[in-house]
Amino acid sequence: MAPGIWDADHRRTTIGLLTLVTLVAFEAMAVGTAMPSAVGELDGVAWYAWAFSAFLITSVVGMVVGGEVGDRRSPRPGVIAGVLLFATGLLIAGLAQHMAVLVLGRAVQGLGAGVVIVLLYVIAGQGYSSELRPRLFGAFAAGWVLPALIGPLAAGLITTHLGWRGVFLLLLPLVGAGLVLLLSAGADEPPAGPAAARRSNAPWALLAGAGVAGLQYASQRLDLVALGLAVVGLAALAGGLRRLLPAGTVRARPGIPAVVACRGLAAGAFFGMDALLPFVLTEQHGWSAATAGLPLTAGAVGWVVAAQLQGRRAEVPRQRVLRAGFVLLALGLAATASVAVPGLGGWPAYLSWFVAGIGMGLAMPSVGVLLLDLSPEAERGANSAALQISDVTASALCIGLSGVLVAGAADGGNALWPAVLAAVAVLSVPALLGVRVAGRTVPPGQVAPAPATTLAAT
Repeated sequence: MAPGIWDADHRRTTIGLLTLVTLVAFEAMAVGTAMPSAVGELDGVAWYAWAFSAFLITSVVGMVVGGEVGDRRSPRPGVIAGVLLFATGLLIAGLAQHMAVLVLGRAVQGLGAGVVIVLLYVIAGQGYSSELRPRLFGAFAAGWVLPALIGPLAAGLITTHLGWRGVFLLLLPLVGAGLVLLLSAGADEPPAGPAAARRSNAPWALLAGAGVAGLQYASQRLDLVALGLAVVGLAALAGGLRRLLPAGTVRARPGIPAVVACRGLAAGAFFGMDALLPFVLTEQHGWSAATAGLPLTAGAVGWVVAAQLQGRRAEVPRQRVLRAGFVLLALGLAATASVAVPGLGGWPAYLSWFVAGIGMGLAMPSVGVLLLDLSPEAERGANSAALQISDVTASALCIGLSGVLVAGAADGGNALWPAVLAAVAVLSVPALLGVRVAGRTVPPGQVAPAPATTLAAT
């Protein structure tokens, strides 16, 4: 019987990995639904934005710390610490009697989530052969996307019937179960080669995270204060990323830098429009809040379906799958410009965003596979952290930029369609760049990444 991610050697590890991925994703999706009730009970409207910003800032720090732990030590202690931090944050937030305490809980959650997500990549590199990684990352995609489909609804039901605290506290036993499954799968091992001695990049991660939070806050205002905050945030982000991303990422140098760049290009292009689409359908075409979110469901379905299909064709060169994903993402974005046309009613968004979702389902798992295949074992942690940081920062920048374009038109009483077309044009740029950069993910002269050592093979 051919090995697979659900065979006897991998089943517990796979279930543990997917459980933790899904729970972290669910919390990220669900908290927005529960937060208005929490703010109302705790009388903390002024703290509202900080509940999200605190998580974002500390998650970037956690990613860097997780990468350093994964490269210098065995990932097992780091996963335990990360899960305990995440669970502690859930407990603090769920028991909070003041918004400041809830924000503290969110900060602790973010730190733990950042550590866990990066170390799960390290474990994936150790425990699964290069032939199995496409399937594993296809499963990861489902673990991220399915909470986007059911998370807000589930959180709404929990908040309505059990109160907002249940969104945090009910996850605790599930998080513990995921950790037990993962740790019971067998012993891991430290990196085969020694990691280069270097100082921690955690302070630079804190700087970059604060920069992203500042830019997000500035994008919600249209005044001189926002402009100044945006300049400071951009400077902080640029300073932090110079130390956190591989050299050559901005130029998409062949190899790991191009892989990390592709993650940011895909995430920025997709999530920039994903965040904007419901607003446009509501304001431009008068859709209800419920129906305006349905095209996002179509995109999520396309993502999951494509992620599963790519996992069945491990023999296809990853850079080819990645390029196809960017092509479909660009086509989906271009077709989504149709929502700017008043006479069309916005209905083409169902098909266009389904196509964009297919593109993401091909691209995102391919990026993860390429990263692990190209990374020396002693650098998997740092490179996995860079991949996640590229995703987070590019998404935040593109969401903020597209939001500013459309909000400026809406607040000024101007027609919305020119701003929508401008946003689509801006977000199409990273998708089109990705088509070109995808071919640089494997260095010249290297036909395919050499298989790396895995625990499954030892």
